[in-house]
Amino acid sequence: MSETEDSPAWQARKLLRSARAATLATATDGQPFASLVTPACAGDLSVLVFLSQLSEHTRHLRDEPRCAIMVTGQPTSANPQTAPRVTVTGIAEIEPDPAFKARWLAIHPYAQLYAEFTDFALYRIRPLAGSLIGGFARAHRLREADLTPDQAAVASIAEAEASIMAHCNDDHAVAMSLIAGGGGEWRMVTADVDGCDVAQGEIVKRINWSAPVSDASGLRNELVQCTRHARAATK
Repeated sequence: MSETEDSPAWQARKLLRSARAATLATATDGQPFASLVTPACAGDLSVLVFLSQLSEHTRHLRDEPRCAIMVTGQPTSANPQTAPRVTVTGIAEIEPDPAFKARWLAIHPYAQLYAEFTDFALYRIRPLAGSLIGGFARAHRLREADLTPDQAAVASIAEAEASIMAHCNDDHAVAMSLIAGGGGEWRMVTADVDGCDVAQGEIVKRINWSAPVSDASGLRNELVQCTRHARAATK
């Protein structure tokens, strides 16, 4: 599927990466169960959720790791059904790599208060299929291939992510503030093929690229364009 501005795949990826809250659907003995979770996305669009081992939904996942997660955007009118939303199905597995936990905490910095609690664990859900509702009566089915970014691009950005963030935060603080659209100090805390996240304390904003990028050069170009647009908007 072409990743143009209007493509369902691109819309779905932006919704997933921008979400700060989601509904997790699990099941036990055939009985569905839904709960609020706080997601973040890995570079490959896997959904990361930090769950208490004592919670009902975590007990369900231990018995049945198949699950679904839904995120919702803002409605365009008083009718809630005009809100874009995407549901993805996948299999939840505990993710032991501390780099993924660090990424989740970059999106949810307030969670440092309980990040080291021993009864919590990070779960990773790889999207296997999905459904995008782009608004009222605008439904699209999504395959795993639609939701999976180019793996070479994911690897390229991951390799350059730390150095790009350090460069932007250390040498381009004014540009980061302009891109974030607010005063004070903003720092880039993640970067991926679809955009980046910037933070000021516990406030985290998602910045979407104009289109997915394939390497560090494309990411830098998007940052330059974001800065130019932000400067033009302040004139």
